[in-house]
Amino acid sequence: MRQWARSLRAFQFEVATRAAVAAALPLTVLVLTGHLDWTAYAAFGAMTSLFGRNEPYRVRLRTVTVAGTLMLVIITVALVLAVIEAPLLVLTAGLVVVIVVGILVASTAGLFPATPIFFVFGYAVIAQLPTPGAEFWPRLLVAGASAAFAWLLTMSGWLLRRVAGRREPDLFKNLLHGALVRPRAIRDSRVWVSIAQNVVGALAAGALALAAGIGHPYWAVVSVVAVLPPPGAAHSTSRAIHRMIGTTLGVGLTALVLLPGPPVAVLILVIALGQFGAEILIGRHYGAALLFVTPLALTVVHLTSPAPVPALLVDRVLETVLGSVIALIIVLLVRARAKSKVEH
Repeated sequence: MRQWARSLRAFQFEVATRAAVAAALPLTVLVLTGHLDWTAYAAFGAMTSLFGRNEPYRVRLRTVTVAGTLMLVIITVALVLAVIEAPLLVLTAGLVVVIVVGILVASTAGLFPATPIFFVFGYAVIAQLPTPGAEFWPRLLVAGASAAFAWLLTMSGWLLRRVAGRREPDLFKNLLHGALVRPRAIRDSRVWVSIAQNVVGALAAGALALAAGIGHPYWAVVSVVAVLPPPGAAHSTSRAIHRMIGTTLGVGLTALVLLPGPPVAVLILVIALGQFGAEILIGRHYGAALLFVTPLALTVVHLTSPAPVPALLVDRVLETVLGSVIALIIVLLVRARAKSKVEH
């Protein structure tokens, strides 16, 4: 038993478990109260649990609080834009601000993941959801309650480790990843280069998706942000390829789930398993993780704003390929420029 427990430490078992519970419990409450259309607010609030992965709890207290607060601020802004039915130009300006602020906060506060992917995803989905003015505060309350629960869940490991006592080294991973506060990152040229790449890529992807008339154009934007590396990291073509292949296969799995029209309880289970599997695999193989990320994302969208499933699946593949190709072009241009500098 002890050997089995030690083997689990090689995986992100603790992170994956809290991510799954943070997503599933608020969604269950929404189902029981008859507010399934508020799924997105609970889901994005729950993403607070994805930060502070293997950090000591004193450090985690800071990073998770910063990440959760920023997510709630972005959700609030997106809700305001949804209520006033903001025009495309305003939504686009908001997207640029989210990318800039997301990368700056991640870089200065030492957040991990170090990209603005969750902030961009949350903004893009919530800003375009039809939102009656009377439901602004209830929807925001759902997001806040979900984020607070995720925060408590993420910090609860401190108590569990104390209860384990001497058995802690056998049951839990060592917390060695310390996130450093880097206020000077705001003046780091690599950070601003990363911001420029994400902004240009996101705007190009969104514009092309809209011009092509493909539904859910924000998926193309999210794909760009997901593929581009954080500031200072190496630019790799494999991530874009993994995203295209992993998403396509993930869409196939999603079809097996959504096309039969399963009950809501099954869909919540899919979301929980998607969160769990994604966190287990994300650090080991990006493409394999997308086999779980894709059903998770599509199920959340399906619960929030039901649409014909075949169209939803096709849109996901087309938008992902579009965004990944644009990100791949940016990656190749950056690598070519770096190679040219070395040669000269």
